[in-house]
Amino acid sequence: MPKQSSGFDDKMSPQERRTAYSLAAIYMVRMLGLFMILPVFTMYGAELKGHTPFLVGLALGIYGLSQASFQILLGKLSDTIGRKPVILGALTLFILGSVVAALSHTIVGVIIGRALQGAGAMSSTVLALAADLTREQHRTKIMATIGVTIGIAFTLGMVLGPVLNSLIGVGGIFWTTAALGTVAMGIVIGVVPAPRSHLHHRDIGVETASFGKVLGNPELLRIDLGIFIMQFVLTSNFVALPVVLAHTTHIATNESWKLYLPIMVLAFMAMIPFIIIAEQKRKMRQILLGAITVLGLASLADIYVDRSLVAMAINLLCFFTAFSVLEATLPSLVAKVAPVSQKGTAMGAYSTSQFLGVFAGGTVGGILKGIWGVNGDFLACACLALLWLSVARKMPEPRYLSSYVLPIDAADPKAAQALQASLAAIRGVAEVAVVEDERAAYLKIDRAVVDEAELLAFARSSGEAFAAGS
Repeated sequence: MPKQSSGFDDKMSPQERRTAYSLAAIYMVRMLGLFMILPVFTMYGAELKGHTPFLVGLALGIYGLSQASFQILLGKLSDTIGRKPVILGALTLFILGSVVAALSHTIVGVIIGRALQGAGAMSSTVLALAADLTREQHRTKIMATIGVTIGIAFTLGMVLGPVLNSLIGVGGIFWTTAALGTVAMGIVIGVVPAPRSHLHHRDIGVETASFGKVLGNPELLRIDLGIFIMQFVLTSNFVALPVVLAHTTHIATNESWKLYLPIMVLAFMAMIPFIIIAEQKRKMRQILLGAITVLGLASLADIYVDRSLVAMAINLLCFFTAFSVLEATLPSLVAKVAPVSQKGTAMGAYSTSQFLGVFAGGTVGGILKGIWGVNGDFLACACLALLWLSVARKMPEPRYLSSYVLPIDAADPKAAQALQASLAAIRGVAEVAVVEDERAAYLKIDRAVVDEAELLAFARSSGEAFAAGS
């Protein structure tokens, strides 16, 4: 871990910059391989031996089930044996799954390969490694860098998938994915710094003892339901959408990138003002409800509006703009709603719900397509969005609080209690939890009210301490 100085340093060290860019690159190359499959797999799966609509949907979504099953387990394992061994093991499974899928000529073989890809669940471990290698005041910047690369990978995947499909086919895309996994392994071995220790970080890692409290929190459950439905809608759409584009608007799968590229760029640009309004103008509840409504209407429009190229392009732009807004808003909501000492556990439950939504969207979407055709998928997505809207309407306006971490040195429980009381007395501090064994104080603050200089003064007076916002 970088050596800490006695002053508050607002600049990342060379090692921290190296950590940010190398871990973001690992996320980038791994997620790119997964996203490239989305716009082309449905048509490819329909040509595989033994295929049915259900099995094609299962092949698309099974990745989410294995990801949900292993991500928390591997994250906990990394606390014991180290981050890099777990990440390298996860990438090995990911590469193996890609090779199995590339070599398979049956739908069952591809399902096995996709399940192996998902079993290489390393997301929580990568975030824990980022926390091990960086100081608290820079952790948010690094997490944001990783988050941005995922969005870039999604956009690139939507464009590169059809292009590569025209050149090397879906089997070639799976081989490319295996190659990208190998590149990620090289980055882990040769570029990512080695941590001196692997500590548990309550703001990132999962606390098993806190699961009951997190799952019993109605506000967090509302958000978990939301991310489940959002991922269901996205995956189910990609069970049906390639068929509609190919058979109704007559856009060949290999040419669909010409539609996706401008739409994804415009959706990203359209998202930005809504996020600014949500965070800076403190209108998150209104923006959230509006985006859910648009997501549902876009799914409904897929059934009833003219499926001309112009109509589909406008509808897809609305859909991906709403999706992008929700994708950026929901994690922020988790951070605002979760109790200060349970943020990591809340994010673990959120991620699990996200991956289960991928699995359900592919599997149920395949079943519905087999029974009622593509309209069955779109109608299910619209109904789920309506359910989400009815649940989200009960959400109170969130408290606009930011996470803040102070490294502290509490010698005993009595000292920890004294520190907690002192921090709680600072104006603008809404919640405090001092964790002795982690030598950290986890806070929630209102940045519009808090005197940050007072927090920094407290940090300096408590020893070599730094503060971080997220």
